[in-house]
Amino acid sequence: METYVIALDQGTTSSRVILFNRAGDIVARAQYPFRQIYPQPGWVEHDPMEIWNTERKALAEAVDAAHIDPKRIAGIGITNQRETTILWDAETGEPIYNAIVWQCRRTASICDRLKAEGWSEKVTEKTGLLIDAYFSGTKIKWLLDHVPGARERAEKGELRAGTVDSWLIWNLTGGKVHVTDYSNASRTMLFNIHTLQWDEELCRALEIPMSLLPTPCGNSQIYGAVAEGIPGLEALAGIPVCGGAGDQAAALFGQACFQPGQAKNTYGTGCFTLMNVGAEAVRSRNGLVTSVGWALNGEVTYALEGSVFNAGSAIQWLRDELGLIQSAPECDRLAESVPDSGGVIVVPAFTGLGAPYWDMYARGAIVGLTRGSTRAHIARAVLDSIAYQVTDLVRAMNEDAPCPITTLRVDGGASVSNIIMQTQADLLRLPVDRPTQVETTAFGAAALAGLAVGVWSGTEELEQLRRSQYVFQPQRDEADCAADYRQWRRAVGRACDWIENEV
Repeated sequence: METYVIALDQGTTSSRVILFNRAGDIVARAQYPFRQIYPQPGWVEHDPMEIWNTERKALAEAVDAAHIDPKRIAGIGITNQRETTILWDAETGEPIYNAIVWQCRRTASICDRLKAEGWSEKVTEKTGLLIDAYFSGTKIKWLLDHVPGARERAEKGELRAGTVDSWLIWNLTGGKVHVTDYSNASRTMLFNIHTLQWDEELCRALEIPMSLLPTPCGNSQIYGAVAEGIPGLEALAGIPVCGGAGDQAAALFGQACFQPGQAKNTYGTGCFTLMNVGAEAVRSRNGLVTSVGWALNGEVTYALEGSVFNAGSAIQWLRDELGLIQSAPECDRLAESVPDSGGVIVVPAFTGLGAPYWDMYARGAIVGLTRGSTRAHIARAVLDSIAYQVTDLVRAMNEDAPCPITTLRVDGGASVSNIIMQTQADLLRLPVDRPTQVETTAFGAAALAGLAVGVWSGTEELEQLRRSQYVFQPQRDEADCAADYRQWRRAVGRACDWIENEV
């Protein structure tokens, strides 16, 4: 009898659910967008109840659309936008404030203070991260400091804190389970990636009571079960919630990057390049971070990661703020109408720059404009900027890792763009491998859940399910690509003064 696995894929702009069969094929899916809240420049929030309600509705709709007996669903896996932080009442489950989103830069001053106090080396040594507003720890501190009564309630044990995975598991289990997986815990700036425990010293430095925090767990195990009486999910009561990973770790797993040296990039709201570095954590010398990729059967796999804050969001900016396009596919068509960007370079540092620059204060820039520049050139420059930023990451990764990347596996919404993928292959001088199944993030979560309940026997079986749809090979002259990349670095210098002398 066919069995199925559900993946809850809770992203930055929408809540999705995908139902997979044992062959890794999509049986049904549903998706709901939710609001992006911008209270001040550089601030980004989400409504936690809207996240839960859209995910719940998508789950009910996907199961209904599959036309299957819910008893044949073996388990549920969760993948999520990482670092986004929520505090809620331990008794009622009500959030005490909006979620502070990973893109939000409001805690930059807290990070500056930590750096001034000399915490940088200790944070990197213990957590594998750099001190930045991107990560969750300073967001928890901000909530405790700024929401009236929050700190007092936290110290009494009346509140819970977590990233979106913890929030969803809490709600799915009816408030019975407060856990997080190691990959999400690795993104908080509070978690020791070597001991796999919350770090008391770092929690004290940020004045965060450890009672707030979820229990860290492996990525493929039964956390709990869907509670009875959840509106719309009554038929799913008792199904195990049994797998979880932050979206980028899930994509690395879903891309079958099971061997050290294998790497993937996800082209989403941001861009995220991860490389499997095996059982030993590799410390970056080039502005990357180290996280737990996953823990499976008691064995930990570490990953090097570079994060770009604004990638697909730059295409949304063209559409929603500038009105230059009506849809994302139109951006491709417009960009393809010109041979190149005509010297225009867009640096989409809307919320600062991530790896390898880590400038919380950088802002976007458009350089190289002439009277002959058109909206087509700007569209092309935006697409180019996505490939340039990934090139920054891969170059840094190749310097850090014990073995170089030989192929880049790709996924995410913007990976369907042939023009971006070809530009990427040209800049990297590497094959860029796009799979048939581009929903690798959701499949990674489903695979972790399926392994926990025996749907798949191991990673060898999962590896056989991955198939390439197209492999892009470098085509443009290497010298021309190198010249374009130098121009990109100069443009970044305009948006980010502190690296100007290094360009």
